[in-house]
Amino acid sequence: MEDDGAGALVVFEGRVRNSNEGKKVLKLEYEAYEQLALKAGAQILENAKVRFPIIEVVCIHRTGELQIGDLAVWVGVLSAHRAEAFDACRFTIDHIKAEVPIWKKEHYEDGTINWVNCAECASHAHAAKVTVDSSL
Repeated sequence: MEDDGAGALVVFEGRVRNSNEGKKVLKLEYEAYEQLALKAGAQILENAKVRFPIIEVVCIHRTGELQIGDLAVWVGVLSAHRAEAFDACRFTIDHIKAEVPIWKKEHYEDGTINWVNCAECASHAHAAKVTVDSSL
């Protein structure tokens, strides 16, 4: 992401961590209803452009099997100033997590597998190009 008018680039990277709610996580699987996910994501990014004085916003959310440490979601925001870039980046990731139909399945060390939902993500009051990439 580059633009001569940008004084700020804020990036958020969401990575697969090795634990959740006290359980040891071995890997994750993300699934998406791709057509709806792309539509919902594009709307969030358009909303970010309208709400904040930014130059560009991009979000990529991976699907498929991911290992500990893998990059799961990436958000980048370009703006003239850092405050707007930070605000738009937070707005984008919070709305992506709350509104885009992407589901997470955790595989645990004890052999159990569970679909999980981040309830806190959906409750944050905190969007353009969206990609759901199953080839990564």
